[in-house]
Amino acid sequence: MKYKFIRFPEGKAKAVTLSYDDGCRADIRFSETITRYGLKATFNIPSHRISDKEGGWDLTKEEIKKHFLDKGHEIAIHTAHHLANGLQNTADGIKEVLDCRLRLEQEFGIIVRGMAYPDSGIRRFRNGMGYDDVKRYLTDLNIAYSRTLGGDNNGFYLPDDWHAWMPTAHHNNPKIFEFIDEFLAIDCNKGYQSTLDARLFYIWGHSFEFDNNNNWDRLDEICEKLSGKDDIWYATNGEIYDYVSAFNSLIFSADNSIVHNPGAKTVWFNYGDTLYTIKSGETINL
Repeated sequence: MKYKFIRFPEGKAKAVTLSYDDGCRADIRFSETITRYGLKATFNIPSHRISDKEGGWDLTKEEIKKHFLDKGHEIAIHTAHHLANGLQNTADGIKEVLDCRLRLEQEFGIIVRGMAYPDSGIRRFRNGMGYDDVKRYLTDLNIAYSRTLGGDNNGFYLPDDWHAWMPTAHHNNPKIFEFIDEFLAIDCNKGYQSTLDARLFYIWGHSFEFDNNNNWDRLDEICEKLSGKDDIWYATNGEIYDYVSAFNSLIFSADNSIVHNPGAKTVWFNYGDTLYTIKSGETINL
């Protein structure tokens, strides 16, 4: 028996994604910078902050479309009024998430299933709430994933729980360049068989922090170190979730000699030391 490991598009074993909150004016410069380097981000937007006037702290619908969606980035839920899910009861939490999703979908004509918890998110609870309560209603609302905070995922592993998706680090983390060097040095195709997992580098933050700290050069340095690598897939949060879901939907025979892909995406995976590609609707022998 051999291990099976996901590989990203074109057989790549590593991926990079970014997640930035609040839909603020500085996001335009942020988007321009990461787009120039070929990186991709998910922008998490509280729906009440979509402005009807250009030039303020908040962005207009037209600016969000031009600088995020038209550049290949993603938008996601950040609740309607930037309220922590753990500090609200179920009814209020549902309303905040659903109102935000409805507005984003109506404004931009797209399906929005991603999210980042605002404020203290799921790190603090009251009103009799717990994480299981929040996860239950997010699942009922068809929210596929939600980014959390409170730790560093410097093992670079994909999440075991998509509704508690822990990023690698904030961009101001004093160890971020150390983490980047460790990530780049990993060879996911060498070592003990059970350790050859695909890896993900996931940066989060707020673009206005670069203004506040006068350190936009830090973003350029991060992008320079991570960009342009042949073994890395650059994707939004949602693209990563969708691709991993496609891999998880593969159907294997009991002895792993046959695999069928019922989904719509071409999927790459390692079985033992061999890289396989399976197209949508295809059945192959291993």
